[in-house]
Amino acid sequence: MSKPSSNSQPMELDWRELCRAAGPYPREAFDFVREGLAHTVETMNPDGPEVPGGGRHVSGQQLCMGLREYAILKYGMLAPTVMEHWHVARTDDFGRIVFAMIDAGLMSRTPQDSIDDFRSVYDFAEAFGHQQVASRLRNTTGTRQAV
Repeated sequence: MSKPSSNSQPMELDWRELCRAAGPYPREAFDFVREGLAHTVETMNPDGPEVPGGGRHVSGQQLCMGLREYAILKYGMLAPTVMEHWHVARTDDFGRIVFAMIDAGLMSRTPQDSIDDFRSVYDFAEAFGHQQVASRLRNTTGTRQAV
């Protein structure tokens, strides 16, 4: 997945329709995924292959892992609560959001990208469990940046 090039024309977007088409997710979840994609590309694949129109590509699995890290960096111990509030309970939910954004022209994909790439990448209860989040936060102390 990658963001469309920044020199593409701005488009009118009906956020209500986009949110309704993707599922029960609020706009904040879409904003989070867009920001999380930038974070993931920056941290996981800064030298990855360029895609047509500019930008760097990450796989669905890489994006899921990056979104987990970004959620913990951004929301700390509240990350699981925020995800729950947004009705994001599985990595499949990230896939639905991503593919709705692709359909709306907010992200791009390669022919190899599939919504199946987001299926069961990790278990949310484990990935966002108290001990896991606390451990991730301890590991980023000192290098943690304001997000």
